[in-house]
Amino acid sequence: MPELPEVEVVRAGLAPAVTGATIAAVEVLDERALTRHDPSLGAFEALATGARIEAAVRRGKFLWLPIGGERAIVGHLGMSGQILLRTPDHAGDDRHARIRLHLEHPEHGELRVDFVDQRTFGSLAVDRLVATVDGESAGFSAGVTGEWSRSIPTQVAHIARDPLDPAFSDAAFVAAVARRSSGVKRVLLDQGVVSGIGNIYADESLWAVRLHPEQPASSISARRSRELLAAVREVLAKALAEGGTSFDAQYVNVNGASGYFAHSLNAYGRAGLPCPRCGTPMVREPFMNRSSHRCPRCQRRRMPSRAPSNGA
Repeated sequence: MPELPEVEVVRAGLAPAVTGATIAAVEVLDERALTRHDPSLGAFEALATGARIEAAVRRGKFLWLPIGGERAIVGHLGMSGQILLRTPDHAGDDRHARIRLHLEHPEHGELRVDFVDQRTFGSLAVDRLVATVDGESAGFSAGVTGEWSRSIPTQVAHIARDPLDPAFSDAAFVAAVARRSSGVKRVLLDQGVVSGIGNIYADESLWAVRLHPEQPASSISARRSRELLAAVREVLAKALAEGGTSFDAQYVNVNGASGYFAHSLNAYGRAGLPCPRCGTPMVREPFMNRSSHRCPRCQRRRMPSRAPSNGA
């Protein structure tokens, strides 16, 4: 599933082409791509047609395009969703194309945005914008701001900020880790604590700081939590610089190019291969219907220290 770096690569590629553009026409080729759209707000086509796109914004794995009137087009890529920029005369032979937005941009002229999704788990929707709880900018928009910037789609409002968000609270993250008795990897994947970290980047971050995925979060010191957060940011930033992680043709940017961070992975997908740090064969273990990858030597589970009994 696309994670934060993949979605940010899409947002960054989409932003200059759509910001300031008017949606001239909308084609819904498959209604399944509107599963997240609330029809009580009106038909997707009617709400989007004629709207001016103010920016491209992201929080975690969610992407949205503010379109005025306290509304936004919200995109979630699901398992295999892609948002592709096309020229108006593109052959349109994407057999998995679900929705097309025909744009008119004051500088770039006519463009087309295709929402393509092989497995149909992704979706587009027009959603209401509501004020952010903390009054800060709702998500990352690379410096583009407007009246919409401190408002967030209702579908995204429950998602915590991601570690690359300037308004992310390090102190709140450290406190949340200290309160959780579950394994630290579960905390990293909890979208109510921190967003945008999926299975791949959780494994990479835990390997970087030598933490076992099932190490009880509450047993981790504040210093170690801050080290983990720093590792998460470093891993995400590196993946973002390299275009995200691509294992097949489904994970591509707006121009159809694949990322290549997969070549830089230290833990994920390396079962049986030597640990890049100590040479011990890496292991793959079941985790929440998925898998965890770790080094059995570098990432041992530590027993929480116990307070001495009275008189000890």
